Amino acid sequence: MPKKKISCQINGHSIQVEEGSTIIQAFKKLNQRICHYCWHPGLSVSGVCRLCMVEIEGQGKLQIACNTQVQEGMKVSNQSEKVKTAVRWGLEYHLINHPLDCPICDQAGECELQDQYMEFGSYDSSMSERKVKKRKVLDLGSKIVLDTERCILCTRCVRFTDEVTKTHELGIFNRGDRSEIGCFEDKPLNNNYAINTVDICPVGALTSKHFRFKQRVWYLKTAQSICTGCSTACNTYVDYNEEGIWRVRPRFNKEVNGHWMCDKGRFLFQDMDRKKRLHMALEANDKFWNFLETKVAFEKIKTLLENKTAHFVLTGQYTNEEYEILLKHFSNSVFYIWSQEGQFPKFDKLLLREDRNPNTKTLKKLFPKIKPLTKLEKNKNEIPLLFVLGPENLIFYPDLEEKTKLFSQVKSLVWLGLVKNKFLVCKENFFQIPMKSSFEKTGTFTNYKGLEQKIDKIQSFNSQAVSVEDIIKLLKTDNFKLKEDRAYFKQNQFLNSNQKIW
Repeated sequence: MPKKKISCQINGHSIQVEEGSTIIQAFKKLNQRICHYCWHPGLSVSGVCRLCMVEIEGQGKLQIACNTQVQEGMKVSNQSEKVKTAVRWGLEYHLINHPLDCPICDQAGECELQDQYMEFGSYDSSMSERKVKKRKVLDLGSKIVLDTERCILCTRCVRFTDEVTKTHELGIFNRGDRSEIGCFEDKPLNNNYAINTVDICPVGALTSKHFRFKQRVWYLKTAQSICTGCSTACNTYVDYNEEGIWRVRPRFNKEVNGHWMCDKGRFLFQDMDRKKRLHMALEANDKFWNFLETKVAFEKIKTLLENKTAHFVLTGQYTNEEYEILLKHFSNSVFYIWSQEGQFPKFDKLLLREDRNPNTKTLKKLFPKIKPLTKLEKNKNEIPLLFVLGPENLIFYPDLEEKTKLFSQVKSLVWLGLVKNKFLVCKENFFQIPMKSSFEKTGTFTNYKGLEQKIDKIQSFNSQAVSVEDIIKLLKTDNFKLKEDRAYFKQNQFLNSNQKIW
């Protein structure tokens, strides 16, 4: 049953909200700015920062917006001088012991403390005492570094480990101005959702080791995408520039992943590293793998395909559109599924699922008669040409070596993957073809519950890499040419963006 709607006014604007909503939720719904640190829409209310002060008509004292529910006819404002003065005092209190290390802080460019001081603070400090010094560069585990001086004790990270992961690694220790966040003894912050604490930290107190000091955020562009690490298919933000992808963060979707994503999905982009990727096609002879252009490789593959039935091994890591075009042009071929059943825990009760593919749902729907690999093993010596649409995320295929040995027993083999398959034997008529990653193509994934989600091409990182659509064109068209992408280098963005000052 839908909740009752009640009316109120926020800074003179009328709005209806669901009964039980808080004032800060009404502010957010109206896109009205309000100072706050400790409140987060995915966590319980803590009310410790005391910055979301508002004035309610008819009440003598200011109230905090995060823990005050909207009442019918309520008139609320954070624009009065009384509120602004209270917020400035609150910000000064939070900054009393905060270190002045903004130039070297990894949060620079996306720091809520800087942003909110400039918008709601801008006070003249009245403090003359020395700042309290605390521990810096504190190792909380394999993924997180803590700077306790920067921490403003909003408790978001503590509440996250208590309420979301329920792993309880973090707590607040000591009292007064000596209070600080820390891990309980012999319990480092190593759970599979730990880096979410970095996302929700409003200052530079918690930083992730894999991104720390790698890039300034104002040198990065941000695009929307989908995580390909399991059948949940979490919504994500991808931060990138000319050098490649640097960071993947969760993007809120109430129906899929809420505010969070697992750490395993965050690191999948690392196979995009140019040192790891397969940059050109490889053709095997008796002893060595030789580099050649992808188009040249397919000209040789076309001769192998003449008057022969192609066999395909498919994984659930390709888009709906790629499966559809493959089925359209090779409807008479034989298809096998490379699945991971029984290789991973079924569900971690939060987001990560047993099926480590984003699109197994569509694969099984479009290929209802797809065969298991046991059928391929029985007929391996009779298969004239086998295309393996290998997994983009090899980390989720622990049987890679075993299955590669099986595939290597066919007469001719075309391995299509993001990186070089080091287990593939060097044998005549064997090819390795560089594939485009999910960051380099447009398409649709269908997650475990049947929800279709679109991805858009972010940027090309390899001009020789192909999609399934490209493969069809290379095999079926005589004069098809791969698009030449621009050179792989980083420009001096600081000089380019600030050239007017020179």
